[in-house]
Amino acid sequence: MSDRDPQPVERQLPTEEARDLLALVREIAQREIAPRAAEEEDAGRFPREIFGLLSASGLLGLPYPSEYGGGDQPYEVYLQVLEELAAARLTVGLGVSVHTLASYALATYGTKQQQVEHLPAMLGGGLLGAYCLSEPSSGSDAASLRTKAVREGDGWVIDGTKAWITHGGIADFYTVMARTGEDGPRGITAFLVPGDAPGLSGAAPERKMGLKGSPTAQVHFDGVRVPDDRRVGEEGQGFSIALAALDSGRLGIAACAVGLAQAALDEAVRYATQRRQFGRPVADFQGLRFMIADMATQIEAGRALYLAAARLRDAGRPFAKQAAMAKLHCTDTAMKVTTDAVQILGGYGYTADFPAERYMREAKVLQIVEGTNQIQRMVIARHVAGPEGR
Repeated sequence: MSDRDPQPVERQLPTEEARDLLALVREIAQREIAPRAAEEEDAGRFPREIFGLLSASGLLGLPYPSEYGGGDQPYEVYLQVLEELAAARLTVGLGVSVHTLASYALATYGTKQQQVEHLPAMLGGGLLGAYCLSEPSSGSDAASLRTKAVREGDGWVIDGTKAWITHGGIADFYTVMARTGEDGPRGITAFLVPGDAPGLSGAAPERKMGLKGSPTAQVHFDGVRVPDDRRVGEEGQGFSIALAALDSGRLGIAACAVGLAQAALDEAVRYATQRRQFGRPVADFQGLRFMIADMATQIEAGRALYLAAARLRDAGRPFAKQAAMAKLHCTDTAMKVTTDAVQILGGYGYTADFPAERYMREAKVLQIVEGTNQIQRMVIARHVAGPEGR
């Protein structure tokens, strides 16, 4: 490695165990994930075997209790694992984040019996989860969802359609928000639905500009029966569970965005230090040096922001505002950095021979998922200036 090559990220980790964990993740990312990323994304192939490897390695349940198969890791550590995975391939980093989000309801609001029965398989048994909140007619306005769960005997019957579901149609379990009562947020309840439940089906995956290896699809519920012991939390508590899950999930998206941006910066630096024009590396020209400096600074700022929010969460303190700020800043940074990476590579950046164009296409969706960045600004403003219409 020359002194011009991209340097590994310097991380502040709380324990020696965490340092060993990050070393393991880097090894898996470099050996198993990154080498096949471009080819498999181009082919639209979902790397299910990689998720099996991550599960067997104890990496699908890191922030959850070890008594249920989790890793007992603070969010400060878990998010840095996500960043490393996303830098190797966003499909994998985002998939782990979504799986963690799908496990949140049961891990946080489930009964002891539910957790004993289901969590070990969810966290370390090779299963893959999906989170079902959005619908074709309710995206940002999630409280207006129409999927219904009606009591029948000692269970529930679910009917409706969920939209934009990561892992839709291939997940082993779905955390589903459905209407069980009045209109609005107080009439929503959470359920844990098996992926092979009769009446549950996935539509054809959406045709996307990026993240082609990560299936995103509508999920249809046609008379899906679930017993009451798969209801998570109290009746009518589902929307508050969903929002609490999203606060944590937004930190996952922020970490993935920083990982993607770091990969784009590394690619830009690698190219700029090797590409020669006018007798010297293009990295020696001030215009590009300033671009690289700005890219690196925004990435470091994003990393510090998501880690500060994670440390609040780990300390049991409110972190919703900081999570929204991290999601907003980090995903906007990913879009800017990946666009600049394409510019630094010039014509080559616009070709599929280099990963910069894929990074740029992938970055766009991070400004949309788990609450658009316009929604994040609304959340932040409410914390800073109070609710609207006072």
